[in-house]
Amino acid sequence: MSMFGDGLDKAVQRAFTRPIPKSAGAQMRYLVRQLKGTRPVAQMLRISQRTVERYVKHQIKKPRPDLAARLEAEVRKRWQPQVRARARQRAATTAGIVIDTRARIGYTAPIGSTDDARLRHLTVALPPQYAARLFDAQEQGATDQQLREIAAEALKEVYFQDSGLRAGQLEEVRFTDVEQVEFDL
Repeated sequence: MSMFGDGLDKAVQRAFTRPIPKSAGAQMRYLVRQLKGTRPVAQMLRISQRTVERYVKHQIKKPRPDLAARLEAEVRKRWQPQVRARARQRAATTAGIVIDTRARIGYTAPIGSTDDARLRHLTVALPPQYAARLFDAQEQGATDQQLREIAAEALKEVYFQDSGLRAGQLEEVRFTDVEQVEFDL
């Protein structure tokens, strides 16, 4: 499970203008239209092509729980790509992104400061350039650790240094033991 990647996806999904299809048949028909056939859908979901056809024709209505979860995840991944792209673009150019996290956060600073990492609950609005960096890294397949490092750099600049107004000697922010992280556009 990618905590940061999933958090970014959920933030973008809140921008959807319509809910995803509810029934398994409607979800299967959507995937068949998107992938242009039943064979690619069957391969993606690891089921037979005949099973896909049965869902499309309403011969099967209730999928197994594991198949229902995979089906919903694949539909959610492909749902409203233009709305998703606009939300990412708006966050990366004008609006920025809000991070709400509970984690152990500390920093490296000169001797004499209280730089011990401690559990903090922060809700911070990050500027658009960090939203752009997070989304670009996610698109390029960045790991959760890489996304965490970008978020730590953003927290260093925005929260600890107040965009250059204080704590200019901070060298590095340690962002560990993440209990929860949520993003909002």
